[in-house]
Amino acid sequence: MPRFSIVVPTHGTLGRLSRTLDSVLLDRRFDDVEVIPVCDGPEAPESVTVARRAESDERLRAAVWSPPAAGLGAARDAGARAARGTYLLFLDGDDEVAPGALHALDARLRETGEVDVVYGGYERVHWWEGSRGTVQVPGTPDGVFAPADALGARAASLPAWSAAYRRAFVEERELTFDEGYFTDLSWGVRVALSAEKAAVLPEPVLVRHLLRRQGSRIDGPGAHHLDRLDQFDRALGHAAERPDIAGPLFAELAAIALKTAAVPGQLPHPGRYFKRASALYRRHRPAGFRAPASLDAQCRLLAAGSYTAFRAVRGARRAAGSLKPAPPEPRQEKRAPEVYAEYLKQPVDPNLAVYCAYWGRGYTCSPAAIHAAAQRLAPHIHSVFLVTEDGAGRVPEGVEHAVLGTPRAWEVLARATYFVNNANFADSVVKRPGTVHLSTQHGTPLKKMGLEQADHPVVAPATGALRRLLGRVDRWDYLLTSNRHSTEVWERACPGDHETLEYGYPRNDAYYTADAAEVARVRRELGIPEGKKALLYAPTHRDYRTGFDAQLDLGALCDALGDDFVVLQRAHYYYDDAGGVPRPPHDRVVDVTGHFSSEEVCLAADALITDYSSIVFDYANLDRPIVVYADDWDVYRALRGVTFDLLAPDQAPGPVATTPEELARLFRSGAWADQESAARRTAFRERFCAFDDGRAAERVVRRVLLGEPAEAVEPPLPLARRTPAPAASAPAAPAPTAPRS
Repeated sequence: MPRFSIVVPTHGTLGRLSRTLDSVLLDRRFDDVEVIPVCDGPEAPESVTVARRAESDERLRAAVWSPPAAGLGAARDAGARAARGTYLLFLDGDDEVAPGALHALDARLRETGEVDVVYGGYERVHWWEGSRGTVQVPGTPDGVFAPADALGARAASLPAWSAAYRRAFVEERELTFDEGYFTDLSWGVRVALSAEKAAVLPEPVLVRHLLRRQGSRIDGPGAHHLDRLDQFDRALGHAAERPDIAGPLFAELAAIALKTAAVPGQLPHPGRYFKRASALYRRHRPAGFRAPASLDAQCRLLAAGSYTAFRAVRGARRAAGSLKPAPPEPRQEKRAPEVYAEYLKQPVDPNLAVYCAYWGRGYTCSPAAIHAAAQRLAPHIHSVFLVTEDGAGRVPEGVEHAVLGTPRAWEVLARATYFVNNANFADSVVKRPGTVHLSTQHGTPLKKMGLEQADHPVVAPATGALRRLLGRVDRWDYLLTSNRHSTEVWERACPGDHETLEYGYPRNDAYYTADAAEVARVRRELGIPEGKKALLYAPTHRDYRTGFDAQLDLGALCDALGDDFVVLQRAHYYYDDAGGVPRPPHDRVVDVTGHFSSEEVCLAADALITDYSSIVFDYANLDRPIVVYADDWDVYRALRGVTFDLLAPDQAPGPVATTPEELARLFRSGAWADQESAARRTAFRERFCAFDDGRAAERVVRRVLLGEPAEAVEPPLPLARRTPAPAASAPAAPAPTAPRS
């Protein structure tokens, strides 16, 4: 029987769930624990994360199912029923157990004996800067105490996850969570009234509670505020025999009810809310209750149920407050031209879509693939691609385009309904009501992105730049991902209220729709000699270096490999735009940097040599050999920041070399394409090619442009049922080899 059972409801926590689990499972100071995740169902995205972790850690139990409609309380109850530990803890799936807290909790229980509940403080961690504010349990004795006497009504304000509960006590008293959003309120009162012995964990805090950028949904407007009244009703019913608790609880009910009813737009039916609050006020008002002088008049109106008069009083107070001088307007960063403001006065065109890729470099990447699919599936939608003057030369004939900065481009940006971009539109672009913005991104994030860059000074933008990034994120309605890893990372790096579409990258459709003739055509255009094995070398950009550096002597590599191989050199597009790519150093090195389509270059290559470029995730769709050349991994990881260890044996897409000699040896020995290499690639594809199947663009068009419901869009094909484009020359069948460490 474990000492602690930690119940973790996971609904909507995918972006931080791994960190939540790490906070328990990686803290080896205390191992006597089981973690019980509660997921929406077997197909929920969080279930995949749990299943993967459970394979390697027996302390992580198989997930318990609880449908989202049942609510948080039902999820906690489901986990508690499955628990075997002596003590129960409830941890939200985006919070963390504080370092050393379980060890300290165990030590505290050895001091106090088996008390019914141990309360702990918690840290409120800001979603961005990580600044913290500590909330401790105030006014409690140092030793063991009766919580109803020591805490009283304050027990209603303690989150359920800020305490550990003796499981036998919970079961004996038949303590369960009530339905609703504010279930901690009535739970806290019932626990305090039922428990005979309690203690407090003085140090450290028990939980680090993340404050979400979007804020707590329960604090926003909506009919759910009626549930808070229902929870007060239950709590006051439980405390009816304890006037010392019921009195302060009632005062809190009155203050919250008045505050909520006074906020314009907070309630869909404010009169109904006020009527319900009035009924509770009259039912539970203690004998002799006197409201504070500042609220006396409003409490009288609440008791009488006079919402019209209450609204008039509050309106007068707001009007008086509006006489104060307005604060100065914030400084504008950049203003759009006046022509844009004029176009914004015109109605939105319901059949106009605007596309852009790589800040206008041309017709490319997922926006181009979606555009092409839309021409076929949604021909009624008028599509315009935005490009720079240089990018205009990279637009195929028949594709309508506009040059960024021109009046036509601003007109399209002002009047379009659909916005598709693999980066972001300018800060000055206004999201008008009824418009739909889709961010396709342009690669699986191996390197740290968005807000997660803030910890890496070499690449971290200034604070203002990150704030502008969040302003752009707030325009998104949809975010596209090609694997579960991307879903998790983007939720942390770009937090917002958008919906994530796990549909795959439309640009990667080409890896499943191209045939042998298409592969042969591209190889001819690139100048790859017939019968040669083409190795694509595509190093990523280094933020801490200026100018292009191949990181590898490609001429020496060609000499070491012999005449059967040619190397395709493809520099990052940053260098292509700057014209900073040197001439190839060898007659068997073909520079393909200028070839606009990275998908075609990948189709032409028989194998990939890469370092930390996101091209590795796209190329893996082809199920062709991949070799990682990582000569500066420690530097890159420290200065740029990464989301996982690409070089780890269980995570690499193939063999890894850290020196030119090792790289040449991998190819001369055949290890680049042996059975172990294939096994690693298979595992890598299962993790990072989960949603790419050749139909991603179609899924996007149906969901975003045609408005089909999510359940009507067919899911991606399983990996085993996909057929990637064939390679021009396959490596010889490998001889069986023993796995290498």
